[in-house]
Amino acid sequence: MKKKTLLEELRSGTAPPFIRELAGEENMDPADLVDAMLRGEVVVPYNLCRKISRPCAIGAGTRVKVNANIGTSSDYTGIEEELAKLRAAVEAGADTVMDLSTGGPLDRVREAIVAKSPLPVGSVPIYQAAVRAQEEKGSIVDMTAEDMFRAIEDHCASGVDFITVHCGVTTRVLEALKNNPRVADIVSRGGAFLAGWIIHNGEENPLYENFDRLLEIARRYEVTLSLGDGLRPGCIEDASDAAQVAELVELGRLVKRCREAGVQCMVEGPGHVPLHEVEANVR
Repeated sequence: MKKKTLLEELRSGTAPPFIRELAGEENMDPADLVDAMLRGEVVVPYNLCRKISRPCAIGAGTRVKVNANIGTSSDYTGIEEELAKLRAAVEAGADTVMDLSTGGPLDRVREAIVAKSPLPVGSVPIYQAAVRAQEEKGSIVDMTAEDMFRAIEDHCASGVDFITVHCGVTTRVLEALKNNPRVADIVSRGGAFLAGWIIHNGEENPLYENFDRLLEIARRYEVTLSLGDGLRPGCIEDASDAAQVAELVELGRLVKRCREAGVQCMVEGPGHVPLHEVEANVR
C-alpha cells in the first residue's frame, strides 16, 4: 500500500503536529490552515528525506513569504561561498531558499545547502540536466527525457523540498508564441531550454507528456511541485499575451492533476505585468 502524502493525510482527518505549529505562527486556526491546503490555496514544502527546523506555509491567508536565490555559476563554483549566502539569507529572515546552481560540483553544492539549511530548499532540476547534456553530449538540446527525470529524481532524493518544473511549455503554447511574436521573447531560462529542445527534436515536452511519472516522484518524496512560468512576460508589452495565457491554461489543468494525485503544487508568476492584471494572472 502506498504511503499517504500530506494532502491525503489531511483529507483523512489526520494532521501532523507541525501543521498546528505553523497555524500558530500564521495566527490561523489549524482547521482553517488545513482547509486552505485542501483547497490548494496553501502549500507546506517538506521533503520526507529530511527534517526542516523552520518549515513554512505559503499561500492565501498566510504572511508574505520571501525566497532567497543562491547558486553557483560557471565562474564561481565554491561551496563555502554558497553556504555563506545561505547563512546571510537565514539571518536576513528569508523563508525559503533556492539553489539555482549551474557550475561546479552541482550535486555536492546542492547536498551541502540542503544539509545546512533550516529553511525549505527549492531547485530547478532542468538546469542540471542541461549542464550535464552540454558537458557530456555537446548540446543542451541533445538531453533526453531520461536525463531530465534523472535530474528530478536526484534532486528529490537529496532532500529538496520543492522543485520548479516547466511543464506548461508545450508544442501548443509555442505555436501561440510563434503566431504572436513578442518584444522580449522567452525570458525564463528553464522555459528557453525546453522550448529549444521541443523545436530541435520536434517532440512534446517530456515533463508534460510524462506528467504522471513526475507526480509519482513527487509523491514518493513529498516534494512540492512549483509549476514554472516558462512563458512569463519579460516586459509590460508582452503581458497577458497569447503565449502566456495558453501556458496558464495548461498549468491550470496540471494543477488539477496534482490535487487529484495528492501532490502539493504552486504556480510561478506572473512576470512583468501591469498592476491591474496581477490578480487576474494569479487567479
